[in-house]
Amino acid sequence: MTALDFVGTALLLGAFVLLAGCYGMLYTVGQIGQRRIWINAGYLCYFFQVVITLLIVLLAPLGMGWQLLIIISCLACFRIPPLAFSYLERTHR
Repeated sequence: MTALDFVGTALLLGAFVLLAGCYGMLYTVGQIGQRRIWINAGYLCYFFQVVITLLIVLLAPLGMGWQLLIIISCLACFRIPPLAFSYLERTHR
């Protein structure tokens, strides 16, 4: 892995994590305020996270195990905010 590969991969992985956080935050804000526009903005962040996942798998010099971890993490990220919000709603009623 060259220095340029390292920096590119680090930037892609940073964007992956940032977009996951934005999705979770926007989804939660939308659910709390019952505003569909914020929920949709969260879904848009998730869409970009999927794009970044594809870029990581196709461009980053990572092994197959790491690529699978990123793909599984991306898929899991889609379900975490709705499950967490649902759980918190049930426990605080």
